[in-house]
Amino acid sequence: MVGISVVVPTYNRADLIRETLDAVLSQSLLPDEIIVVDDGSQDDTPGVLAGYGARVSVVRIPNSGELMARNTGLRLARGRLVAFCDSDDIWLPDFLAVMSTQWQAEPNLRACYSDFYILQGGSVLAQSKFEAAPVDFWSGLRINGLESGVFDGPIAERLLMFQPFFPSCMMVDREAFMEQGGWDEGVSRIVGCDFATTLRVVARPPVGVVRRALVHVRKHTNNFSSDTEKMNLGDARVLEHVLSTRPELATLAPAIRVSVAKRRAAALDSAFARGDFAAVGEINRLLPRGIRSPKQVVKCAISMLPSRLARAAASVVSR
Repeated sequence: MVGISVVVPTYNRADLIRETLDAVLSQSLLPDEIIVVDDGSQDDTPGVLAGYGARVSVVRIPNSGELMARNTGLRLARGRLVAFCDSDDIWLPDFLAVMSTQWQAEPNLRACYSDFYILQGGSVLAQSKFEAAPVDFWSGLRINGLESGVFDGPIAERLLMFQPFFPSCMMVDREAFMEQGGWDEGVSRIVGCDFATTLRVVARPPVGVVRRALVHVRKHTNNFSSDTEKMNLGDARVLEHVLSTRPELATLAPAIRVSVAKRRAAALDSAFARGDFAAVGEINRLLPRGIRSPKQVVKCAISMLPSRLARAAASVVSR
């Protein structure tokens, strides 16, 4: 068994994957293997990958979605530790070195996540993801280093309100992660589908945290996370899946239902702001009674008016 495997799922990223792989190959601690799973790309991604020769192992599968692509790489990986990086994100040079060191301090870690910055329009946003966390989010974190700590208890409930853990910032103990089932393919192709796996991971500690931003996560028009409405609706569907398939989270059922409703209510506001009154009606039908604010009740009523009247009324409500 080798030490560290890197799995990079990709689909039609000929324009970006070179930057991702160059960052992996420039790590201060090089991985023992890099596995790229090409999820049926139709652009020149295979040609770009061919240029890396033996430095990168390429597996091509029929288009099946990012979760199956990650699981394909996970099953092929030989490392004790596996790190995942989406093919449009960029690791900073010490990502693998810092993350793998966490297992030296805590040999029983099942997974570890680092902080990250958003890369948008060629610029890195000033605030990291962890810095945006609620004040009490990190309560209970056992500090074991200047920039690291461990959650020794499950923290799934707090992720219902704030989710700072991202696949490209993740390293796992391969055997432990596979025992959990790897990436949850039951939510394949749903926007925000990795959320289901994150909830699975944090429900089974210990989970490490590196409070240094070691990744640039790209947000652009070609990834769903740039659309908060789609993200809220996707997260709601993921949470409903979790509610029906995870008996270990049964005690969180009331909190999960509240989170689902809040995300859909936020999506309703987004749809109304865009003037998509059909979507407002569809989302409204999914909301339980009593969750809408008085203003949202008005918005739902406006969405049922003839289109010209709806647009005129919406402009007044939005002022």
